[in-house]
Amino acid sequence: MSNSSIFALIDCNNFYASCERIFQPHLAKKPIVVLSNNDGCIIARSNEAKDLGIEMGAPLFKFRELIKQKKVAVFSSNYTLYGDISNRVMKSLAMMIPDLEIYSIDEAFLRLDNIGFEEIFKLCEDIRFKIHKWLGIPTSIGIAPTKTLAKIANRIAKKNIAKKNIAKKNIDNLAINHVCDLRNFELQLKVLAKTKIEDIWGIGKGLTHKLNSIGIFSGLELRNADPKQVRKIIGVIGERIVYELRGVSCISLEEIKSRKNILSSKSFGRNVFLKSDLHEAISNYAVRACQKMRFQKTKAQAIYVYIRTNPFSSTNQYCQGKTYSFNQPTNNVSEIIKCAIKIIDEIYLQGYAYKKAGIMLIDLIDENYLQYDLFSNQLPSDKKSEIIQQTMEKINQTFTKNSIFYATQGIKRNWEMQCNQRSKHYTTNIAELVQIF
Repeated sequence: MSNSSIFALIDCNNFYASCERIFQPHLAKKPIVVLSNNDGCIIARSNEAKDLGIEMGAPLFKFRELIKQKKVAVFSSNYTLYGDISNRVMKSLAMMIPDLEIYSIDEAFLRLDNIGFEEIFKLCEDIRFKIHKWLGIPTSIGIAPTKTLAKIANRIAKKNIAKKNIAKKNIDNLAINHVCDLRNFELQLKVLAKTKIEDIWGIGKGLTHKLNSIGIFSGLELRNADPKQVRKIIGVIGERIVYELRGVSCISLEEIKSRKNILSSKSFGRNVFLKSDLHEAISNYAVRACQKMRFQKTKAQAIYVYIRTNPFSSTNQYCQGKTYSFNQPTNNVSEIIKCAIKIIDEIYLQGYAYKKAGIMLIDLIDENYLQYDLFSNQLPSDKKSEIIQQTMEKINQTFTKNSIFYATQGIKRNWEMQCNQRSKHYTTNIAELVQIF
């Protein structure tokens, strides 16, 4: 535990909507919504869309008339764009503050222990200014002695814009230029007294009910609780949160760790009946999963492949999956595709309308780990296949995505999910660069 740490949590405001605005500046201050896979539900909203009462997670049809009436800009999710902008944000932050932890696609914790006490607030304002100037992404920053308090500070910074001459006794007016500083002890107590227990990082609905049962309803009440009693009720995580709320850092920055499993799964844009279409889909999903696996330099010890019909349909239902274990861990894309297709052949039943398929790469280990097969003379790695794979990756990186691909991935791909209102891949596809005349 440490009581001399200073953390800052930087969060990109309305990230998906902000990404759409970068290359379409006419959408500034206009309501925007972003849709889920197959354009079904609303998964992101700009502040203007929130003010119209458009609900998060609601089906698009529920607000179609309002969207049309208020001229809300609607976009299919463009994860390629969002992921690339996120990568640029994190690299920019690393240039300014090397000691950071990427928490999510739009959030990062910064460690500011070595910065002068009086300079920290100004530094955070400067970080916000540069990220917006360099990338066009607005952000909010919460400063505090622990990560849990920084989360609370960020929540205030994100929801409140204050003028510099306001009284800081009102916790609704603690943010200055979207930066909230919670290093002051008395200020922490005032904020925690008005913070609901369910709004504290790490406390979900289940834990909220348990804490409510012993009379803990606010952040301040949790802070003042007996850590050992809290541990008995909700475990060691709860005890750490108590100390974090007291300003004692128990949760340090975490290094980015390789994922142990990688899932690639999407719903189809239309019902799929043919086995050949399932072959194409699972081949594409396998390639996407392998790209992530190879990027983090790991190999899979097994794969799991599944197919299913639409559970919300009144038609006959079918869901089946199967696992295949490799004799030797592999990140050979062609080998994984071959095994995935074999599984599809084994679990496919004719006559069903399939709506979704997926592949999971299981028990990933470091690519440098060699596991020899006792009953085989074959080496664990195939140099020829690796050279082919690296060449394909370089071609696709140099030119555009899918400039070269496996034949099993297909060409027409009529099964692909709907994304009729997707914006362009402005930063990753040379054919879709912004043109200025």
